[in-house]
Amino acid sequence: MAADGSVAGVVSLKGKVSAEEWQTRVELAALYRLVALYGWDDLIYTHISGRIPGPEHHFLINPYGMLFEEITASSLVKIDLEGNILQETPYFINPAGFTIHSAIHHAREDAKFVMHLHSDDGVAVAAQSSGLMPLSQHALIVLPRLAYHDYEGIALNHDERERLVADIGDKTLMLLRNHGTLAVGDTAANCWVGMYYLERACTMQVKALSGGKDGVLIAPDASQAEVSNQVARGIGGALAWPGCLRKLDRELPGYDA
Repeated sequence: MAADGSVAGVVSLKGKVSAEEWQTRVELAALYRLVALYGWDDLIYTHISGRIPGPEHHFLINPYGMLFEEITASSLVKIDLEGNILQETPYFINPAGFTIHSAIHHAREDAKFVMHLHSDDGVAVAAQSSGLMPLSQHALIVLPRLAYHDYEGIALNHDERERLVADIGDKTLMLLRNHGTLAVGDTAANCWVGMYYLERACTMQVKALSGGKDGVLIAPDASQAEVSNQVARGIGGALAWPGCLRKLDRELPGYDA
């Protein structure tokens, strides 16, 4: 990777695709870099996808084999809902990523961006029978938006897509049991901030339960309801996103190459 964050051998697509596609590419590449910056990546595994505006339901996903910290706007791979690659590229895609993401993009018009992670704390909470508990303010913000999906194995079976879609319903966050976390956003900003709150809530729970479950303080029911009402209109994705991009420009530049 060059000093400016670009990757050798990747031809820039700026000016060669529509303005709408390029903007989606830039925002999606930023999501990959932010996940790497926060230490939530898993080598070349897990996936984030972005739907390109238009009636075709084409979307972008990571080139399988690149680390998240290397991904750029031009290196992302464009595919259709059947997993067919729609551009000239030396890369291919992860079939498991296609299974999860194509299901949600197809079923949810608001699913412009879909993020799936295998973070340590996210998997830890997904493996706890109680799931995410109302132990922190972050958890209270997450819980009204949170769904669950039982583990069925590595996501290669296309039959799982119907069950995944049914389980997430109209929620925007999900714990995949024994597997990881998932966030859906109508914008890259909302997808990122939703995942940020979910991951932070999981980390706080792991720390709170490190001494055992006995004695932890569950937030009162009235407080849970109050927080749910307070955040019903959103959790500030648009406000936080520009600062996140500035952080990337300082610490891991080149996503927009």
